[in-house]
Amino acid sequence: MSTNSLESICEGSFQPSWESLRTYQTPSWFKNAKFGIWAHWGPQCVPMAGDWYARRIYQPGDPAYHFHWREYGHPSKVGYKDIVKLWKAEKFDPEGLMDLYQAAGARYFVAQAVHHDNFDNWNSKHNRWNSVQVGPMQNITQRWQDAARARGLRFGLSEHLGASFSWSRYNKLSDPDGPYAGIPYDGNNPEFEDLYHPNQGEPEGWYSENAGWHARWYARIKDLVDQHKPDLLYSDGGVPFDEVGRRIIAHLYNTSEAVNGRNEAVYNQKDANPEVYKVGVLDIERGQRTDIAEDPWQTDTCVGGWFYDNRTIYKSPAHVIEMLVNIVSKNGNLLLNLPQRPDGTLDEQCHWILKSLTAWFKIHGDAIYDTTPWVIPGEGSSSEEHGAFKEDKTTWTPEDLRFTCKENILNVFQMVRGDDAMLAVKALGGNTGRKVHSVKLYGYDGVLQYEQKDQALVVTLPEKPVTPEVTCIAVELG
Repeated sequence: MSTNSLESICEGSFQPSWESLRTYQTPSWFKNAKFGIWAHWGPQCVPMAGDWYARRIYQPGDPAYHFHWREYGHPSKVGYKDIVKLWKAEKFDPEGLMDLYQAAGARYFVAQAVHHDNFDNWNSKHNRWNSVQVGPMQNITQRWQDAARARGLRFGLSEHLGASFSWSRYNKLSDPDGPYAGIPYDGNNPEFEDLYHPNQGEPEGWYSENAGWHARWYARIKDLVDQHKPDLLYSDGGVPFDEVGRRIIAHLYNTSEAVNGRNEAVYNQKDANPEVYKVGVLDIERGQRTDIAEDPWQTDTCVGGWFYDNRTIYKSPAHVIEMLVNIVSKNGNLLLNLPQRPDGTLDEQCHWILKSLTAWFKIHGDAIYDTTPWVIPGEGSSSEEHGAFKEDKTTWTPEDLRFTCKENILNVFQMVRGDDAMLAVKALGGNTGRKVHSVKLYGYDGVLQYEQKDQALVVTLPEKPVTPEVTCIAVELG
């Protein structure tokens, strides 16, 4: 496909070439923010049956297929087009939610603009299947944006559209057996081709090679950027469609430059190839690192599943906080999704997690925000796995520590407290040549007893921990 047929991009410092985009510098707001909250929310939450519902209902044998047939009707008759109309978001309160998210420590907020289901959560110029014309009958993205920016939070958007053309290929199939054997699913109905895609015979894969789809993706995402001018744009995958994707990145950066006088935007994508990730900020889905990264990066994860599922077991507040501390110690940010119910509300367990985060950040925020990694990320024998989709809760010991620093203050997080209420920091032993001037415990007004022995700085902690999760001492170094 000739890119000459695409709408022109905003003029500015960036060109849609790898060389130009690799001159990108991560804005300070993102490096300092450390923690964001994500609303991965759209019509696939309606059945409250988990992720990828728009695809799984067309896959016989999948639990979502059987659930859908029994609850709504067979997908040859009642398909995803009917589900989107049931999404009403009748209790959606972005202002109230944003107050909770800001109190819980978020410095930026990301809203899902469009998922693989091809439904746009904004007033889309190029897709009638959008939240203004179908379902909620309101501009979900605009309402999120207004609430976030009114509270001084940076505002981002996630697009999962690139994979949609291949991802939804199953709606063109039919049951191989049973009472509906051979009867085409409703994705074959040409009346709804603009939702289900003209993807008959499309092969399995993530990003389609269909040039016509590349052009449609470009028009949709450029419209999204033009209308909302986000501080962050997240693609669910690598940079889509080669130069077509690079044009969107350059347009995002140049648009931000036009608005702010310099580029303040972040582009997230998931290709760990240095030739690619240097064009923005690498995102590691549901994963972590074992080392300090040279460049800022981000983990995106959820307390449960991406879309609301009333059967999911959630991460505990301690698990979320341990991930946050570990990620920040290695130059990363954590973007956390709390799944919303179809009406827009959070369940009681999500409120409990937010309340726990609020209490923890009130005490420990200074040890997280505006910090940088130290010379090493931490110490101790326990370690998390490296890479995407590796986020099981680590079994920590009292010797497991993580570090962040701010000027001459080294923040030492003890990942789990020992029975003897002692904390030993080997990296600050007298034999290291590092001089300790003072030691304070975040959230504690009393005086700590400590001794800088040859092998370690040894600190006696108060009998009662200041929080039930990770605690932290601030060590002033000479």
